[in-house]
Parts: sequence; C-alpha cells; structure tokens
Amino acid sequence: MITIGGVTIKGDVVLSPMAGISDSPYRQITRRFGSAFAYTEFVSTEQLLLGNSKSLDMFRYLENERPIFFQIFGSDLETVVNASEIAASKNPDVIDLNMGCSVAKVSHHGSGAGLLRNVRLAGAMIEGIRKKTNLPVTAKIRLGWDSHSLNYLETVKVLEGSGASAISVHGRTKAMAYTGYADWNAIGEIKSKANVPIFGNGDVASFSEAIRKKKEYGVDLVLIGRKAIGNPWIFSERPKGKVGWLEIKEVILEHLNLMLNFYPSEDDYALILFRKHFIRYIENTGFPEEIKRELLSVTNVNQFIDRLESVEMDSKFLEASEIKNENINCETFVSLA
Repeated sequence: MITIGGVTIKGDVVLSPMAGISDSPYRQITRRFGSAFAYTEFVSTEQLLLGNSKSLDMFRYLENERPIFFQIFGSDLETVVNASEIAASKNPDVIDLNMGCSVAKVSHHGSGAGLLRNVRLAGAMIEGIRKKTNLPVTAKIRLGWDSHSLNYLETVKVLEGSGASAISVHGRTKAMAYTGYADWNAIGEIKSKANVPIFGNGDVASFSEAIRKKKEYGVDLVLIGRKAIGNPWIFSERPKGKVGWLEIKEVILEHLNLMLNFYPSEDDYALILFRKHFIRYIENTGFPEEIKRELLSVTNVNQFIDRLESVEMDSKFLEASEIKNENINCETFVSLA
C-alpha cells in the first residue's frame, strides 16, 4: 500500500493508460479483477479549453473506478494549467501529466514525450497544476527522447522538485516507441534515487512477472499495457490460460454490456468500439476462425450476442506469443479532437 498526496493505493499492478482502450467500461472490468487504480485515456488540454465534448466525455467515470487518475497532455504552460482546473472540476483523485506518448503529431509538437526535451517546462506544468487544483499530480515519462539523450534522472529530479507525487516510467525512449525491449535496469536506477513512488512499465506479460519485477527493481507499482487488452485476469493470480471458455465468454458479455450502457446510441457504435477488445479476448483460445470473422462483421448487437452465446468449446490456449511491437498505446487511437 502506498499513499500519493493523501490518496491511498492498494495493490501491486495497474492498467496502463491507453488511448482507445482504458475507457470507463474496461477500467471497471480491470478494477474488479485487481487493478490498483484507474487511469483515463489521455486528453488534450487544448481541446478541454475549447470545450470539446468528446474530450470532456473521456473524463466520465463511475465511483467504483476510484482511485481515478485523469491523464492530460499539452505543450503550452498556460493552456495545461488552465485546462487542469476543468479536469479538477470532475473530481478526480489525481491528475497525471503525459510525458510518454511518442506519436509524431503529439511529441513533435512538444506534448507527450516531447516534454522530455524541455523538462523545465514539464516541471512548471506540474507545479502549476498542483497550485491550480490542489490535487496530487503525477507524471508518466520515458527514459529520454532517444539513446543519445537519456535524461531520465534529470527529468525525475525536476519533476520531484516541482511537486510531483509519483512518477511512472516506461523503460524505452521516445525514438524506440514500442520496439526493442524496456530497460528495467534504468527503471531500477530511477527508483534507487527517487524520493517519490515510482511505477515501472514495459514488457510485462503476466501477474507473476509483474510481482517479480516489483521485487527485483524495487518499484512501488507495475503498469501493464498491451498484454492487459482482452485479459483482465492479468491483474489477478489466475492466468488467462487456466480460465475456462464459459468464464471468458461471461466477461466478454459483461464488457460489451458496460460499453452499450456507456456509449448509448441507435447504431452499432459501441459494438464497433468493442471489436478491438473482442479480438484480444479470444486470442490464443482456439476460437473458430470462421465464427470470429462472422462476429467481426455483425453490425447488430443482439445478433452478436446470440451468436457468441451459441459458441461452445473447450479452451485450447495456444502458446502465448511474445508482446508484439504494436503501437497500441497512443499511436493507434490518438485523436486530438
């Protein structure tokens, strides 16, 4: 158990913030399975100030998701600080500054990982948000812009000095995006010298691996991103490979129903959004390919549910593949609107 600015966090593992993935329905699922708290998707401070309804909508949450961290991004000090007041009006527990998104249209304009090239500005943002909102402020960083600018120790020192209550570290540089491997030795080095809680992130494929890394590198929490998609069991001690198909199907339907309630519409919007989750739920289960293709083309929710309900099979998990170098976090689903 740790405390972040008066907010008590219980648990060892948490769902990493992922655009297009960590919305309220999936946050509810993962919190039930054991995620220590909930991060929102990252939200543009510029769009918050413009009153963009889509951006404001990304801060919707339910009480069972708490502790809730609102993640924001931006490159202009005044914009970020003023937008944080709008975020704070929604009563989050913590505000988190994104300093890790590597997508070009974010980082190359000074936001996200772009702040790693201007850590003094990032520090001013942390201080400004804290003073404007009176909320705990955290940050999610990478090791640096590229291998020639590994400034993670300087970054952490500046953020600490600016009042950051905790820092999560993805063990890659901006240039790496999601290629190569996360450097947990660097994360451990940060933890050994930091004065605030440090969360480690990168290439964690199971709950047991998260616990091992937590112990080996001394971090306070471990974030899991890509391997958590379609796999909320990763936040518990029950590997998905040992879960029967009936339970997997029940969770799929639970998740879909949460999305239908959260994204009400007269068309198939929620179902379309759910497809990326569905693909991951059935990954490596031996799910019939023909039925998979059929379900991915269905546009009527009732037809989808009826067809899925009819599927009976023994779970035959294939050998789990290694984490793919897919740009799933902010690259695939990022939208400034």
